[in-house]
Amino acid sequence: MDQLSAFLQDRWIVVVLAVVVLFLVVKLVKTVIKWVLVLAIVAAVIVYGASYKDKLLEVTDSIGAAVTTEIKDQALKAVTNEAKDATYKKNDDGSYTVSTKSLRIDAKPGSKEAKVTFMGQSFTLNIDETLQKVIDQAQARQK
Repeated sequence: MDQLSAFLQDRWIVVVLAVVVLFLVVKLVKTVIKWVLVLAIVAAVIVYGASYKDKLLEVTDSIGAAVTTEIKDQALKAVTNEAKDATYKKNDDGSYTVSTKSLRIDAKPGSKEAKVTFMGQSFTLNIDETLQKVIDQAQARQK
């Protein structure tokens, strides 16, 4: 039912056009072809409405990906801005944690990926030059 209401709200003009075409077909055509055309138009609207759910999912997925990318970009900017205040802590399990006021990086030595927590959101990033520079800088400050 939610899919139908979303379809009607977003694509109401398609439904109105289909109804107008149906009235024209019923008024102008007086044979069996009329009902074939009516059924074809109704079927087309139903198929279009049914595929609308997939389009909504695609839009939702693309928005989610854009938000994730933006958060990762903001985290890397925060890393570079806060690198001078980063602290390095070696954990008991051999991993290490680099922390700033708004960012936390957890990784194991030699690993190519790190778990980054920024603004309450955790995600995995590849350790690139920028991230490695922050880790090295924090480790040097600890010594």
